[in-house]
Amino acid sequence: MNTIADLIVPIAVLAVAFVLLLGLVNMLRGGSANRSQHLMRLRVLLQFIAIVVIMAVIWWKAV
Repeated sequence: MNTIADLIVPIAVLAVAFVLLLGLVNMLRGGSANRSQHLMRLRVLLQFIAIVVIMAVIWWKAV
């Protein structure tokens, strides 16, 4: 489980960072407001998933 945990946490964090950067680029270029809303919702979902993954890894390593 340690190797899976060592891979899944950075992947979750990088996914959030990637979507955040896409949203910033869209905003700076003056892109579509609908696309900005979609990216914001996706970022919030990915943040939730990342928090759940991180908490699960912390719990798993504490047991």
